[in-house]
Amino acid sequence: MDDTTAPAEEATGDLGRLAATVERLRRELAGSRRAADDRALVELAKGVLVGRLGCGPAQAAEQLTTLAGRSGLSPVEVAADVVNAAAHDRVSVAARAEPEAAVPLRAAESAALDAGDTQAVARSLLEHALPALGATAVAVWAAGTDGSLTLAGYAGFGPEEARSWRHVPPGVDTMARRSLAARRTIWHSGDLPSIGRRPADPGGRVTMPMTRGGRVLGVLEIGWPDAPGAGSSRVERQIEALAELCAHTLTAPPAPGAPGASGASGASGASGVRTGPGAPPGGPDAGLPELIGLADALPDPALVLRARLDARGGLADFEVRHVSRRLHGTPALEAHPFKAGGLLLEAFPQAAGGLFGRVERVHATGEPFRSERMPLALSMTGVADVSLTRHGEYVLLVWRDHDEDARLSGLLEHAQRLGRIGGFEENAVTGEVTWTAQLYSLYGLPPGEPPVPLERLREHAHPDDGVTVGHFLRTVLHHRRFAAAAFRLRRADGGARHLRVVAEPVFGPDGRLMATRGAYQDISSQHWTEVALAVTRDQLAHSERESAERNRLALQLQHAIMPPSHGTTRSDGLRIAVRYRPAQKDHLVGGDWYDVVTLPSRRILLSVGDVAGHGMEAATGMVVLRNALRGLAATGAGPAQLMSWLNLVTCHLAGPMTATAVCGVYDPASRVLSWARAGHLPPILLRERDGSELPMIKGPLLGAFTDAAYEEGRVRLRADDTLLLYTDGLIERRDRNLRHAQDRLLAIATRGAATLDRLLDDLLIRCGSDTDDDTCLIGVQLT
Repeated sequence: MDDTTAPAEEATGDLGRLAATVERLRRELAGSRRAADDRALVELAKGVLVGRLGCGPAQAAEQLTTLAGRSGLSPVEVAADVVNAAAHDRVSVAARAEPEAAVPLRAAESAALDAGDTQAVARSLLEHALPALGATAVAVWAAGTDGSLTLAGYAGFGPEEARSWRHVPPGVDTMARRSLAARRTIWHSGDLPSIGRRPADPGGRVTMPMTRGGRVLGVLEIGWPDAPGAGSSRVERQIEALAELCAHTLTAPPAPGAPGASGASGASGASGVRTGPGAPPGGPDAGLPELIGLADALPDPALVLRARLDARGGLADFEVRHVSRRLHGTPALEAHPFKAGGLLLEAFPQAAGGLFGRVERVHATGEPFRSERMPLALSMTGVADVSLTRHGEYVLLVWRDHDEDARLSGLLEHAQRLGRIGGFEENAVTGEVTWTAQLYSLYGLPPGEPPVPLERLREHAHPDDGVTVGHFLRTVLHHRRFAAAAFRLRRADGGARHLRVVAEPVFGPDGRLMATRGAYQDISSQHWTEVALAVTRDQLAHSERESAERNRLALQLQHAIMPPSHGTTRSDGLRIAVRYRPAQKDHLVGGDWYDVVTLPSRRILLSVGDVAGHGMEAATGMVVLRNALRGLAATGAGPAQLMSWLNLVTCHLAGPMTATAVCGVYDPASRVLSWARAGHLPPILLRERDGSELPMIKGPLLGAFTDAAYEEGRVRLRADDTLLLYTDGLIERRDRNLRHAQDRLLAIATRGAATLDRLLDDLLIRCGSDTDDDTCLIGVQLT
């Protein structure tokens, strides 16, 4: 072996032996701590048995050994059961639900009670209680009254990480901060920052407020390497027990010689024991005299409150420890007889409506609360500015009644601003003129300018309103009577306002004039609104006259082309009758038309149609389409071709409109009716006391498509057949669908009538349409 390598190998062997020795000593130290914690738990159980059985320590130790032998459990497990049976805390509740958790929780409790600081408490939690939950890290946060957080203890995190998180300022959104603000347990799985938390960290966290005596002292945060199974009642009960234990250690006074024993409040860094936020040394009531002195020195009424706990340690009410001198002899004290030692809810049940919750939150978190114009029954006016602050174990409630005169003054000022009103007063004795702030705004003057007296009002008015202003001034200043006037004010900035001024004299008891008071109101918007309304009324009247004239012309045009009644005519073996019923209201003049004409080919054109809309446009459109169809039919084309051409007329020549139509051409020689439809209801054929609609052949609305195609139907008529063509005004109803109306039309038509005229009249009367639309009806009967 080389001489140079031998020392290196020897050094490596020495380091290995040293590391093994250090590891052995660490295990022995950990074992010693666990043994010491176990002995502390056994000693606690022996004390319980001494108190319960009335025996000595030796007999208690012998009883524990006997119980362990009979149950097959270790002395430590029996000791944990004995303590749980005697205690009524959260640890015992968790132990009854989860017996396996009893020993770790009681061991952690024993270690925490013997610990010198919160850092040692955190280590004991990680060593004894958290492994059973699968947790690997714990942080104990102490809460400050300003919403800040201080890391009072930690385990499972490195020292560098702890130094980075030793203090969290208020307002920083962290896991612990959210739980503190909500005052509830929160299971976290997101990316909120916290100690040891990285953006890609898959682990889970839970944060739980540590509450004692109704006060939130801090937050317990526990970390898992993976998701902890949020919401598990078993885990939550154990965490609640640990939070209660940590809260006790945060409020417990430090042991003599331990860090923090100097009496300073707050957390002494990451290794200090929190000795109660704001709790003064010398006992819980040590700071009460100073707080009483502060309450009595305040110019507003105040109460000093302290939490009253129930048997389980929860908040039950707040005890009134002091009533400030401002309340002595006041109606508020008579209505709510507060006295030292009384309870807030007993003397003031209305506090349960909101004030109690505010006091509870301030007491729990230490965050002060202030509110303006808060409803408060303690106040003489029912509304007050309220302030709540925590001072150690106490909450100071201070309120200031809203002065009724100030409230009414503010209300009056608000009303003047909304109504654009400014008030004034002219003292007749001193000559002093007083304006409100709103009146300076109306005049366009800065508040420092001298007010304009009434006698100089004419100088600021428009010259055309001089007579009106002069009459107003004579009535008020000379006749000394109430007066009002509207005029145009010329403002200092060159603008003009329409104002209304009212004023009246004020007399003393002896009848002497003391002052003149009044107000100006800006009525500019009202004036221009009235002007606009007058113009609108004129325009509306003109529009109504034009509309009436257009409707009259449309009605005359319609009646000239289609008279309401038409006698029965005969043509080539046909008996033809028509009916036209115009709308009852003139402004609903529509575009319905009918036409019966003999063509040069001796064939007969039958058509009905309906232009969409009402008024002059619909009537003129009807004339265009009716005459266009007549001209196109003279070419001899069939009904389908006629509909195609009429569609082009509607799209290109008649303006933007749509219409429905049905067109039939009857050949007397063959008795064949050729017909086509454009979005219209098909004709009805009555034959031998039976009736039916002709087939619903294809044909779109006129004016909808420029390249629309139409089908053509054919039917051979027989002797005594009757053909009915109609527009939808005959059957439309608002409460029935169209199919029901068509069925009713068929039922009435097939009842039979003595003559064709009687049949058409019956249809007009009995179909019962209610849309007040135009109606066209053609009846054709073969003889």
